[in-house]
Amino acid sequence: MRDFVYLAPETLEEAAALKLEHDDKAIFMAGATDVIIRLRDHLIAPDYVIDLKNIPDIGSITFSETAGLRIGALATMTQIATNEHVLRHYPYLAEAAAYVGGRQIRNRATCVGNIVNASPLADTATPLYCHDAVLELYSLSGCREVPIQEFILFVRKVALNPGELVTGIRVPYLPGAMGIFRKIARRNEVDLSTVCGTVLKTDNGWRIAMGSVAPTPLRLPKTEALLNAQPLNDALITEAAALAATEVNPIDDVRADRQYRLDIVSYLVRDALTKLR
Repeated sequence: MRDFVYLAPETLEEAAALKLEHDDKAIFMAGATDVIIRLRDHLIAPDYVIDLKNIPDIGSITFSETAGLRIGALATMTQIATNEHVLRHYPYLAEAAAYVGGRQIRNRATCVGNIVNASPLADTATPLYCHDAVLELYSLSGCREVPIQEFILFVRKVALNPGELVTGIRVPYLPGAMGIFRKIARRNEVDLSTVCGTVLKTDNGWRIAMGSVAPTPLRLPKTEALLNAQPLNDALITEAAALAATEVNPIDDVRADRQYRLDIVSYLVRDALTKLR
């Protein structure tokens, strides 16, 4: 690990100014679970590390039926997995957060970090995709919001402008929504997803998102349209499960080959639809 300058701003303004000043030579750090590993393995070599933990008011989790759920930038996976509002209204998001690493990792890792990291297998991404979550961004020039599907552009590439940082994630409230999150991995705990996915049943129709099957997490619009066009029955479940596999583009890697992932996508969709019908 090469030497770097550690910076600990106490306001959003200071953090944004430091990032704007140092640009690509600086990185933000919140939970540090990914940053430390990448520093150790020489995958990144910043001159400056900007720690956000001293900034107040960006770590809370709030909920209202009007505004929905808001997850602050410093809110940890453990806080999300145990939050009463998440458990009541977004239980599949709570489950996704509970599957991230081991307990020690979850006590430090943040949901915002999980998304900004822009890994295609981010466990919390698929519930957020199903809810059309929005990233809240801050810079010295003002605030803006970006839908999550427009924020994650490619592997480790996100739609942040120079000097911007994510202050939170807003997750719209869907009354009566029922969903299932599933993670398939080589081990039940402390492992990366081979495939993960969320299937959501709402008053306005079905929503499906999959992870670890393309360079970014994906919604499956063709499968959703098929399901939303007619009443659910066994034949439709079979057809939807087959169609879902055509909307993803997984690769072969050390965790699984392409065909296995295609089969798992079909299985996850079939199983979730059967349970939620």
